[in-house]
Amino acid sequence: MTIQWFPGHMAKARRQIEERLKVIDVVVELVDARVPASSRNPMIDEIVGAKPHLLLLNKADLADPRATAAWIDWFAARGVSALPIDAQSGKGVERIAARCRELARPVLERRAQKGMAVRAVRVMILGIPNVGKSTLINRLAGRAAARVGDRPAVTKAQQWVRVGRELELLDTPGILWPKFDDPEVGLKLAATGAIKDEILPLYDVALFAVGYLMAHYPERLRERYKLADWPIDPGAMLERIGRARGLLVSGGVIDVDKAAEVFLRDLRAGRLGPLTFDWPPEEAEERNDSP
Repeated sequence: MTIQWFPGHMAKARRQIEERLKVIDVVVELVDARVPASSRNPMIDEIVGAKPHLLLLNKADLADPRATAAWIDWFAARGVSALPIDAQSGKGVERIAARCRELARPVLERRAQKGMAVRAVRVMILGIPNVGKSTLINRLAGRAAARVGDRPAVTKAQQWVRVGRELELLDTPGILWPKFDDPEVGLKLAATGAIKDEILPLYDVALFAVGYLMAHYPERLRERYKLADWPIDPGAMLERIGRARGLLVSGGVIDVDKAAEVFLRDLRAGRLGPLTFDWPPEEAEERNDSP
């Protein structure tokens, strides 16, 4: 399975980003804490280059806290500052301005030495669609400064947003790479709602996600769907979920497509508890090797 999805406005966004980086002090990259690796655009490091870089693990309330802590350490070991946040509730957001000032200090000190006027730190917000950029900007600004939607690719144009005297934020359209070489990346993004449901068959996405939970978070499935026994495979699990929710069609047949929809809705809303699909390479290998 190869996904081709590279709307024209996203190609244009890359050119705009490269042009505006000249006036930017700090790049803030937003990823989904449940899929930190899969929700990182592989072009961003290349585009950002040597600019100070802050990575925000958004929706941390929905992610496994053990994985989030492991990712923060993993990024720190590679020279990238990372913070867990929840833009929706505002948790952790108050730390962003101070961290941006810290990262921008060398630039601001050089300006002061040249006798240039003191100004706010100029920050560019980057991230793939639907990771919460507009929600974060509105939270920081304390007002509806950016459009917010529950569908990918809501933001289509750049805009500057002032945050007190400390920050000037540049919002940009989300960038999604034109090709997923790893099929699991697309499935993880679809499971967490980062790409449109029309891109991949919903049943296939649910089959992948429920299989992952069966392997790594089985207790969540037992608790949520009150399972008396354990299905043998993901397909049987989706049938069991459908039966538990009374999703039957004529003849008492289970509507597995509806079961897939219900399961993914539960997963995305956090009703199955905090969970993470991406772990740092070392931890991921250990988890995959464990029985």
